[in-house]
Amino acid sequence: MTTNQLYNSYKEQMNRIADVKYSSALLQWDQETYLPAKAAAIRGQQIATLSELAHQFFTDEKLGNVLTELKLRDDLSEDEKRNVELTLEDYTKNKKYSSDFVRKMSEQVNKTFHSWIEARKKDSFSIFENDLDALVQLKRQETEILGYEKHRYNALLNEFEKGCTVDLLDKTFTGLLPSLKELLDRITSKEQVDNSFLKQHYPKADQWNWGMHLIKELNFDFEAGRQDISEHPFTINFSSTDVRITTRVDENNFSNMTWSCIHETGHAVYEQGLPESQYGLPLGEAASLSIHESQSRLWENNVGRSMTFWKYYFPRLQLYFPKQLGAIQLENFYKGINKVEPSLIRTEADELTYHFHVFIRYELEKNLISGAINTKDIPSFWNEQYKRYLGVSAASDKQGCLQDIHWSHGSFGYFPTYSLGSFYAAQIFSFAKKQLPGLEQELQNGNSLNLLNWLRENIHRHGRKFTSEELCRMITGKPLDIKDFMDYLLQKYTMIYNL
Repeated sequence: MTTNQLYNSYKEQMNRIADVKYSSALLQWDQETYLPAKAAAIRGQQIATLSELAHQFFTDEKLGNVLTELKLRDDLSEDEKRNVELTLEDYTKNKKYSSDFVRKMSEQVNKTFHSWIEARKKDSFSIFENDLDALVQLKRQETEILGYEKHRYNALLNEFEKGCTVDLLDKTFTGLLPSLKELLDRITSKEQVDNSFLKQHYPKADQWNWGMHLIKELNFDFEAGRQDISEHPFTINFSSTDVRITTRVDENNFSNMTWSCIHETGHAVYEQGLPESQYGLPLGEAASLSIHESQSRLWENNVGRSMTFWKYYFPRLQLYFPKQLGAIQLENFYKGINKVEPSLIRTEADELTYHFHVFIRYELEKNLISGAINTKDIPSFWNEQYKRYLGVSAASDKQGCLQDIHWSHGSFGYFPTYSLGSFYAAQIFSFAKKQLPGLEQELQNGNSLNLLNWLRENIHRHGRKFTSEELCRMITGKPLDIKDFMDYLLQKYTMIYNL
């Protein structure tokens, strides 16, 4: 068989696997948006069956033989060679899992998700506790299946950010948190800005219409995606031509929907920018979770919380909400949306205190997976850490340890990528402004397309070809450096708080 024929055979097999995986993902999207309550159990069975099938297809010896043979061929293109290398790496890892374990994990995730929904409705962690504990036990088993060095949690971190370790994160947070705390103390010693105008009544329908307008303005392709309502905002894709985003609306908090729309659009335009020709292959997938987060945080914060952005969009926003915002000045709006204040809800946190939220979750997961704390200890651990780092206490489980969807999905090891993504975003955006000298003026004129095209050229089109650090070096000429992030915060808050 020629190399071309062999590679096409590999592509066909990977396409079939992708078809099954994305069919399962479509059922999961429906589960979080439109699924009738009584359908939960059967839906879990359906997803588990498809997960098991995808695993069986991906660990088939025929695929392994094709990959082994292709790895020996010396006439593959650079991209073809990289696809084979990455798939063989994934294949070897997936061979470690039994089909029985994959099914058990999928079934438990489904049960845990629905108990999380119920626990949030009734504001009671105890409803969630047993299913979550069963899932934690499976995740501990998974660390043994995958193998790890030094710390059990490293196995799960590596699933979301290749090469990420407890040592690396401990060092990063140790270097970051004191500087953040010092800046926070300086800000809290100043007169606080007013953001009460954000807490008025904003009708759901009007917020929805504004959000849809904003998403379209940020170049989300509605012919290749859609937005819906869910309990927790998320982005999911079934190909680069079918990307779904969700949001939630709080009629008494304008911030909730607007910045979740911008954040999820950042994720979505990344997925829409991945090469369609690489469907089912590594080069058709995102580079990493931290790079994915860099795209959402770049649009949400570096662009979406900037004065430049709102010089154009604030007058248009006032047309949607003349009663609430008609008398508000742009400068006061800008200050209000960037108010720094310790709070309980991660997704509503400002850019500075946000990383304390992430750190607390990181510490909790690290200790939970190692066995240093047990599932039943989560609420007390949570409240102790929030009191220690942010000086706030949750009055309810819904405001505290039930606020995030991630654990119900089994996504242990995900949270640190939120902070890493913010650091990458600041560094990438800083360099983009140097590469695109007219960028600030373009954004002020409501034109974000050139920035998106620059991101597509430098990040999106590469898929998984490069690691996060390789991409960062290629784009900015240096590895990840939190100095760019701290410089960005200092410049912003010096103006807002007269530091």
